[in-house]
Amino acid sequence: MKKSKTTLNLAAVKAMRKGNREAEMEILGPGFHATTRTHRSKKTYTRKSKHKGDWGN
Repeated sequence: MKKSKTTLNLAAVKAMRKGNREAEMEILGPGFHATTRTHRSKKTYTRKSKHKGDWGN
């Protein structure tokens, strides 16, 4: 029985995805890492002292 072209293509796509995931895990380590980050406004309130200006201390 011959394997169809789509079966071969799907197997190649699966192998590439698996390779990409493994390469990303080596670079970033385990766990979830966002690929894009949202833009945070400078006006966003935060209590952390490192984000407060000199006028607050």
